[in-house]
Amino acid sequence: MEHVTEKKNWYVLYTRSRCEKKVSQLLSKRKIENYCPLNKRMRQWSDRKKLVFEPVFPSYVFVRVPEDKLTDVKKVTTDIVTIVYWLSKPAQIRNEEIEHIKIFLDEHTDIRIERRPVCVNEMVRILRGPLMDKEGVVRNIRNNRIILSIPSLGYNMTAEVDAYQLEILSNQSVSSSNREMMSLPTEYMRTV
Repeated sequence: MEHVTEKKNWYVLYTRSRCEKKVSQLLSKRKIENYCPLNKRMRQWSDRKKLVFEPVFPSYVFVRVPEDKLTDVKKVTTDIVTIVYWLSKPAQIRNEEIEHIKIFLDEHTDIRIERRPVCVNEMVRILRGPLMDKEGVVRNIRNNRIILSIPSLGYNMTAEVDAYQLEILSNQSVSSSNREMMSLPTEYMRTV
């Protein structure tokens, strides 16, 4: 009889503030594969220096389990607030991304994480969803949604995309001449 192994994926748990290491230890005690990325940082006190390990992503711990076991994982401790969701499903992190984080943390210390906001008139590429790999210009930002102009086939399509689905292509905004060209009504943009 063949033993079918369950497919395990990396998921994201949101923890209570400053409980990331504790959650990781409790999961490890229960033999649940997890990863709490820690930043090595030298701290200076008035009388001494000490190497401390702080979570890289505050309030997040990654866990690798089959999806149907996620609710059991959440019950391990009340310090796990929730499972992080994306598009109504538990958010999955690719194995390669976890490996890249591990390698980066092994090679570097005293890292800083910063979130760079997307700005109006910036060139971006869509990373997920039905418009994946399309490039366009940010036209407007509302709440956490981006209005994106995607010049394609001589038309100016506009799509509403979540900010976290975008990759910024350059540090500079689109030049004013390109911005005007991309903003022209579609009848001026058609070239047949």
